[in-house]
Amino acid sequence: MSDVGPLLKHWRNARRLSQLSLAAEAAVSVRHLCFIETGRTNPSRRMVLRLAEVLDVPLRERNTMLLSAGFSPEYAESTLDAPALAAVRGALETILAQQEPYPALVMDRGWDIRHTNAAAVRFFAFLREGHAASPPGPANVLRRMFHPDGVRRQVTNWPEVAEALVRRVRREAIGGVADERAQRILDEVLAYPEVPASLRSLDASAPQLPIVPIRYARGDRRFDYFSTVTTLGTPQDVTLQELRIECFFPMNDETRSRARQLAGD
Repeated sequence: MSDVGPLLKHWRNARRLSQLSLAAEAAVSVRHLCFIETGRTNPSRRMVLRLAEVLDVPLRERNTMLLSAGFSPEYAESTLDAPALAAVRGALETILAQQEPYPALVMDRGWDIRHTNAAAVRFFAFLREGHAASPPGPANVLRRMFHPDGVRRQVTNWPEVAEALVRRVRREAIGGVADERAQRILDEVLAYPEVPASLRSLDASAPQLPIVPIRYARGDRRFDYFSTVTTLGTPQDVTLQELRIECFFPMNDETRSRARQLAGD
C-alpha cells in the first residue's frame, strides 16, 4: 500500500480545497479521491501527477509524492553548472548584467546566494569595509540581514525590513507552503542577539506594503533601494523552479549617483 494519501491530503488542506472541489478540478470522482487519501486505493502515476498539477505542488514535492506512491521521480534536479543548464546560466548572467550599476542576486530555496552581479559585490564590500567578521555558513540573504556581523548595522530602517523579510519567508515559500529548509534558516536568524522576540510571532497573513524600502548608510553616504523578485516561468527542473532573482532599484537621484560612483562611472 502506498503512502501518498497523507501527502495528498496535506497539500489539499494547504490549498484549502475540499475533496469535492479537488475532485471536480481534477475530473475524478470524490469516492476515488477519498480512497486515495485513506490508502484504500493505489493511484496510478498519471493520477498522482494530475492531482499534483491541480494542487500546484512544487516539483520537488511532486517527486516525493511519486516516490511515496511507488513510482520513480518525474523531474530532474540538476546542478547549476550542468551542461544542460548552459542556456539558463546565460540568461541569468544577462539579467544580472542588465541590472548594473545596481545590485542583483540569484538565491535558492534556502535563501543562499548563488550568483551576484558586479554591482552587488561592490556595494556589499563597501558596506562591510573595515569589518573582517562575517555571518556563519554560506552567503545567505537572511543571515546577511539579521546577523550582527552582516549588514544589519548599515540598514537604517532595519526593524521595518526585518519584519517584511520574516513575513516574506513565511508567505513566499515555493508553492505557498512553508519550506522546511527556509524555516530552519529563519529559526536560526531569529535566535541571533538583539533580534526582537516579537518577530517570531508575526501573523504572515496580515496585509503589508507592496514595496518596502531598504535604506543603507555608511558614513555620510546613503543608498535607498526597493527590490523586485523574479522566478523562471514553467520550469521543468527542481533547481530552476527554486531559483529567485532579486533586483534592487534606486528610489532617488542620490542613490543613482552614488551607485554610479561605486562603479567608477
